[in-house]
Amino acid sequence: MASSCNAHDFLFCSMCGTLLSLNSLKHAICPLCGFKRDVKEIEGKETSYTITAEDIRRELNIEPFVQLGRIPAAADRVQRAVVNEACPQCHHPQLEYYTRQLRSADEGQTVFYECPKCKHKFSVNT
Repeated sequence: MASSCNAHDFLFCSMCGTLLSLNSLKHAICPLCGFKRDVKEIEGKETSYTITAEDIRRELNIEPFVQLGRIPAAADRVQRAVVNEACPQCHHPQLEYYTRQLRSADEGQTVFYECPKCKHKFSVNT
């Protein structure tokens, strides 16, 4: 069965849209319906695609760190721990902090500090 390809569909089955499999030197074959495309129609063509961070989060069902357009209500805000250390910017005597595991599991956590007075933020890798 001969078929002409559009610029974007040369790797897909013309009958059912499934990605063709290149298991032969002569034909690309659809694993679903058996459609065959002559490999000469594909030869020399290049394809590329882009995956965004949003695509990965959606695929893995991961919530984004920051949700734009939503300001947490007071009841949603997490109570942070407090440490008796001076703010490096305004010298307020206490800092709020929380930790996150951002690097691999065998490395230390990152500690995020925020001054409740001037809102200065900084982090330290432990």
